Amino acid sequence: MKKLLFLYNAHSGREKIKSKLVKIIDIFAKAGYEITVHPTQAKDDATNTIIADGERYDTIVVSGGDGTLDEAVKGMLNLKKDIPLGYIPAGSTNDFAKTIGISSDMAKAAETVIYGEQFPCDIGTFNDSYFVYIAAFGILTEVSYETKQEFKNVFGHMAYVLEGVRSVGMGNFKPIEMTITVGDRVIKDSFIYGMISNSTSVGGVKSPLFKEAQLNDGKFEGIFVRYPEDPTDLNAVLASLIAGEPDPEYMYYFKASEINFSSDEPVAWTRDGENGGSHTEVTIKNLKQAVTIFKPVKK
Repeated sequence: MKKLLFLYNAHSGREKIKSKLVKIIDIFAKAGYEITVHPTQAKDDATNTIIADGERYDTIVVSGGDGTLDEAVKGMLNLKKDIPLGYIPAGSTNDFAKTIGISSDMAKAAETVIYGEQFPCDIGTFNDSYFVYIAAFGILTEVSYETKQEFKNVFGHMAYVLEGVRSVGMGNFKPIEMTITVGDRVIKDSFIYGMISNSTSVGGVKSPLFKEAQLNDGKFEGIFVRYPEDPTDLNAVLASLIAGEPDPEYMYYFKASEINFSSDEPVAWTRDGENGGSHTEVTIKNLKQAVTIFKPVKK
């Protein structure tokens, strides 16, 4: 009999998995799996459980928010076997699930593990850590993940961030002096915001900037907004973001498989919406098709 390890974070997304748990397990059982269920107990529990026991299973499934997914991916990357990973989104934004097409309906997401197809997905390294779909720095990075959906829907994630800056006033924010190295190209400038993405959805919203993002091409999309010399330039930046057409006068946009960042002062980062710490040196690399994930079959 095939064996399945099901890990879930009971506290993600207002604990909504509690009312769906029996249905999810029933879906797996009807598909002929012998199921081991493990509710995560603490930070990194999903990672440690997969590393310790993962190779005994034919399939591993995780349910939770983006942070729980990150833990699972970290564990998968430490296995010697290529085991497919199922994901049942239970967080508030679920950007990765939106991009790959996994339903927000938890039962349908569970059925994707049974009836879906296996997709080799790129994963990002961030120094000695990992991320699945985004690493970001700059103004309001943390706050923007907690904003009301209706505001994000109007502006899009990055545009919302800069709209917040415009409302508060540029004088309240310090430019981030940073050197960005991509291959032979070296960019030294002052920035207000930047992100490296492997997703078409950011902060819970489809991003027109990354509408053609591929999750298995070995490259990330990067966009970095220069610190405006004139506060009125934010209007042009916002218009560019909303249109999905990066303006080279105000921002840098490129695809890359490896990007290096350096700064004299520590810069705060987020990884998949979670605290990524403050760093003066960051190296981001794309691990092409590093983890196999179940996704819905295209109709």
